[in-house]
Amino acid sequence: MSAVIHARVIEQLTRLRLRYVAERLDVVLNDAARTEPTYLDFLDSVLRQEVDAKQRTRVAMGLKIAHFPTVKTLDEFEFKFQPSVDQRLVRELATGRFLTSAENVLIFGAPGVGKTHLAIALGRAIVEAGHTVLFTSATGLLAALAKAETEGQLAERLLFYSKPKLLIIDELGYLPFERRSAHLFFQLVARRYERGSLLITTNQVVTQWGTVFGDEVLAAAILDRLLHHSHTLMIQGESYRLKHKKKAGFFTPATRRGRPEEHADA
Repeated sequence: MSAVIHARVIEQLTRLRLRYVAERLDVVLNDAARTEPTYLDFLDSVLRQEVDAKQRTRVAMGLKIAHFPTVKTLDEFEFKFQPSVDQRLVRELATGRFLTSAENVLIFGAPGVGKTHLAIALGRAIVEAGHTVLFTSATGLLAALAKAETEGQLAERLLFYSKPKLLIIDELGYLPFERRSAHLFFQLVARRYERGSLLITTNQVVTQWGTVFGDEVLAAAILDRLLHHSHTLMIQGESYRLKHKKKAGFFTPATRRGRPEEHADA
């Protein structure tokens, strides 16, 4: 191949935004010379490499935008340790099909049972499926909304949290809401209702949400919107952190009888 044709092919690939193949053109051509594929197989290989590269880039960007606090995957989740988790439902949610109808997901369970792991893993799977996701803790969310309200930018902040196809709110209920915070949370839920999906992890059963929000009527209004189109996962098992500490011999017979160390990760 002449240098002129080589340069022209790279220019055309770049103009078509086939940058991965443009950058690896010599490698692609050398592989073709060695394997001697048919014209169709060669074209298929080139296009597949470009599509795969774009997918990797898109997923990497989506994960960055999602702000996941750590890397967790469904393959790492120990379903055998938490048999109460409906694995079939989790796998179905991972496809992202529930987003089409703006359905919500609520994950209930005591501290340490894997709620956050599932939330992050599902979020990652949904990013890989081609959807936008944003992860935030409940305290971080409320602090951001309260700050925006004080600065006269609440509408803009609510819009920001309304844009992702899936908004994940972690650790709802660990701290009670102040009345104003509860109203801000209601505004967000109402704005996303039947428009965008929410995934919420919480250690509080719904009968306790009146206490969490400090207002039974407001809690009922929030729950009405969250549960109308929803999937629920109830994790009834032992804490992962306590399990590992037991394996390491952290607990002695004395601690199992009720000394404070037994509840270190409760």
